[in-house]
Amino acid sequence: MSVPPHATAADRRQWARYLVEERAEGAVYARLAARREGEERQILLSLAEAERRHEQHWLDLLGGQEPARLPRAGMRSRLLGWMAGRFGSIFVLALAQSAEARSPYDSEKFATPAMRADEKVHHEVVRGLAARGRRRLSGSFRAAVFGANDGLVSNLALVLGIGATGVSSGLVLFSGIAGLLAGALSMGAGEFVSVRSQRELLAATEESGDADAAAADLDIDANELALVYRARGMDQAESLARAQRVMRAAQAGIRRDATGPIGVAHDHDIVGSDWTAAISSFLLFASGAIVPVLPWLFGLTGVTAVIVALALVGVALLSTGAMVGILSGGPPLRRALRQLAIGFGAAAITYALGLVFGVG
Repeated sequence: MSVPPHATAADRRQWARYLVEERAEGAVYARLAARREGEERQILLSLAEAERRHEQHWLDLLGGQEPARLPRAGMRSRLLGWMAGRFGSIFVLALAQSAEARSPYDSEKFATPAMRADEKVHHEVVRGLAARGRRRLSGSFRAAVFGANDGLVSNLALVLGIGATGVSSGLVLFSGIAGLLAGALSMGAGEFVSVRSQRELLAATEESGDADAAAADLDIDANELALVYRARGMDQAESLARAQRVMRAAQAGIRRDATGPIGVAHDHDIVGSDWTAAISSFLLFASGAIVPVLPWLFGLTGVTAVIVALALVGVALLSTGAMVGILSGGPPLRRALRQLAIGFGAAAITYALGLVFGVG
């Protein structure tokens, strides 16, 4: 591509900025691809290749040679590159999705229509990759955010409500520790019962191989084996075909595996371990609930302890809210402030009740 005859120095500086941004974005996708396998790896490598095409476009406009001094990539691109090289996590894809949503080429006269279209397609591709990661992460991340936030908010409300009554700092500390243990044990016990009950329910409804095992002794013309498969949800034609295949295999002396096809996970395996769920819930709640207690644990008292507790919990709430925002593709600041308002709102109510029912 030839250099436009009326290009200004400002145009060339802008092209150089586009060049380094495309190079940085391509490096992000290449680093993410290095940490993945299979289809996701191929998709990310294709995105990196597309960014190299865009990079070449700006290089051609610059006359085929890089300027002696290139500008630095933007803070977002440098942060993504740093995270991609060390974590390769869903957070990188979520941030990349936000970055791809704001294409600078829509109003750039030197960008080609194909490049504008590419950026829109890239946004959807990254959105799809991020959605895969969100689906894999959604259950465990929901449990982590719920457990930690529950501990943060409930114990902050407890210690502020108790503290507002005018009792001693020692009693506030004891109440906080008691609230931590009570909440964490309650969360752990509840999760254990929930997962154990779900596993038992799924085990009771899981298919057995008893009917298939008896197939060799059935009458080929008149039997109810097809009804077994219809009861499991197959339609009539599919059930009959399945029954005939099973019977032919059984009469030929082929013993079927009653546990089903190799590699297929049972529902109760997907649910997970009841003890693992219980311990995780206990630790997650405790990790949040310990934060409001720290000022009293380290000997602070009165208003100083309250202010430090509010500051610590505020930072924690803002952090979890921002992470939720990043993962959901929404504005992190809005999610962080929403989380902060909910937590402090609950604490303010209990603090006011402590003042009303104070013992001082």
